[in-house]
Amino acid sequence: MCELLAMSANVPTDIVFSFTGLVERGGKTGPHKDGWGITFYDGPGNRTFKDPDPSCHSEVASLLKSYPIKSKTVVSHIRQANRGKVSLENTHPFNRELWGRNWCFAHNGQLSGYKDKLKPRRFLPVGATDSELAFCHLMDKLAQRYPEKPAKREQAFRFLAKEGQKLQQLGVFNMLISDGPYLLALCGNNLHWITRRAPFGEARLIDTEMVIDFQKETTPNDVVTVIATRPLTCNEQWHKMDPGSWCLFKDGEVVAQGK
Repeated sequence: MCELLAMSANVPTDIVFSFTGLVERGGKTGPHKDGWGITFYDGPGNRTFKDPDPSCHSEVASLLKSYPIKSKTVVSHIRQANRGKVSLENTHPFNRELWGRNWCFAHNGQLSGYKDKLKPRRFLPVGATDSELAFCHLMDKLAQRYPEKPAKREQAFRFLAKEGQKLQQLGVFNMLISDGPYLLALCGNNLHWITRRAPFGEARLIDTEMVIDFQKETTPNDVVTVIATRPLTCNEQWHKMDPGSWCLFKDGEVVAQGK
């Protein structure tokens, strides 16, 4: 299956350290060689980089490792194809607009018997993956439930968590979805997160020889949460999410959660 990576922070932060570890799993230390992608939010706008080639050999991935883009919210994905061919249109993350906001989605898992159950009308998939179809289905449901932007966007994410839990009845469904300020992580079977805050320490990647001392890279007020399918570091304590549980992050903090 695929692997997910995301970040929520209270200040613009680069994700080079974590992304460097994830990239190694895209064909070198892991089998996820069928493409990769990453979305960086910058205010209401975002920029997405995708490549159907293995991330461990990608020149675009190498550029991003050496060019730190600072963002408060990031969503990334490395793919091991099971639905849809290896191609750019089938590469995560996927993006759609609703209420004048850019929404970003990435999925890890595999659904079965979904084609007769997921028939979105307003938001249509470009590629052939179960993931993009599920995203379009969720966005359809969200637009139907809230034709206008709700006064509290947290309500929208609680609704998405419930709808995502329904999709878990069709198979393995680990999900990341964001509108920029908020980032929702829904666990189907395997998802971890860690929040780094003062006093910051040293972190060591599992997949390559890289160590960073966050105390030298941060201020005492920084709060940075990283979400990943599997822990990326070997000397830190990651939180393992329970299957069926979800966490909503904003500015690096958990603002809501449920099962």
